Amino acid sequence: MIKTSNGKNAQVLVGVLKNGSDLEILMSERWYRVPKKYMPKRRFQYIAFYQPEIFGRNGKQIQYYAKVLSRRYVQRLKFLPKELDHLRAHELYAWLHVGKIQSLIRPIKNTTPRRVSFGFATLDRLVNSRNILELYNVAPTEEVIKEVLQKMSINFVAQRYVSNGKKGDQRRYYYVDFAIFCRNAKVAIECDNLRAHAGQLAGRRDATKDAFLRKNGWRVVRLTEDDIMLNLGHCLARIKKAVQDCGGLI
Repeated sequence: MIKTSNGKNAQVLVGVLKNGSDLEILMSERWYRVPKKYMPKRRFQYIAFYQPEIFGRNGKQIQYYAKVLSRRYVQRLKFLPKELDHLRAHELYAWLHVGKIQSLIRPIKNTTPRRVSFGFATLDRLVNSRNILELYNVAPTEEVIKEVLQKMSINFVAQRYVSNGKKGDQRRYYYVDFAIFCRNAKVAIECDNLRAHAGQLAGRRDATKDAFLRKNGWRVVRLTEDDIMLNLGHCLARIKKAVQDCGGLI
């Protein structure tokens, strides 16, 4: 059993409901699943459920959350016996049983937009945040750069998906904050907020991502939170130079 707490600093795991079927299971059977290999090590007492764009007008938001009652690791086929042919039917999952499904007074919107996967927040931020950036306590760096790119008349794609094109265990992919397509190359603009990009582990993760992007034809421009919030002109100059070095806009 997982010990729970009702305090405002209680930890909340933000998970994703992939489709309407996941939501139906959550509402009727009150459980949620996470592949063991992706299960966070940090302790948490609640789960909040992000509904992606596939949910239509109810998508790109967090509307529901629940207290975690228990957790155990079982094969996927144990709780989804009708999906025996699924590729991960025999893989271990964390099977999380939850209490009463609660609705937020106001859904937390993903207005930036920002890619949402597993993340953490506190119960206090969950019930008081208006958007995903507030929930994760992230400075609005991406919104600032978005406005700059629009003022510069630079066409971009936010949260661009980049894959190496392989399948199975060889498949790797990342999202870039902003993608700019130039004549000779592609430019990836990454906004590094202090909270998510501090420490050696984050540094190694960013270096691995940068190497992957460069190998797949991207020029990477990393902008720190301090520069974005305090020295925006420097960021603007770096973006202009990257675009020029890559042959200019298409």
